[in-house]
Amino acid sequence: QVQLVESGGGLVKPGGSLRLSCLVSTSSLDYYAIGWFRQAPGKEREGVSCISARDGTLSYADSVKGRFTISRDNAKNTVYLQMNGLKPEDTAVYFCAADRGFLWSMCDLNRRNYAYWGQGTQVTVSS
Repeated sequence: QVQLVESGGGLVKPGGSLRLSCLVSTSSLDYYAIGWFRQAPGKEREGVSCISARDGTLSYADSVKGRFTISRDNAKNTVYLQMNGLKPEDTAVYFCAADRGFLWSMCDLNRRNYAYWGQGTQVTVSS
């Protein structure tokens, strides 16, 4: 059973930055595709970014392209989401998720394709 723990959320002013971390309890992080998702109050959970297993292919939602960067450190079993240029509409609970079912160079932003989930970390962007 893979467990994921997010950290790094908080309150930040518009235009500010945060780096979220997702610690994954596995010795083989490179076997998993990892996705970041977010859920704002009253809205469905949406995909933000993902990174594939092995070759690290990246994907971003249009709403965060150019502002957010996903990366992984297999030695630390951790995936990061660097968020710059934050906007009030980025306010949400952010979740990371993992799955081994993708091909090595594939990932997607469909939450139904990820089996393992963290508990989430709150990000609030407000002046």
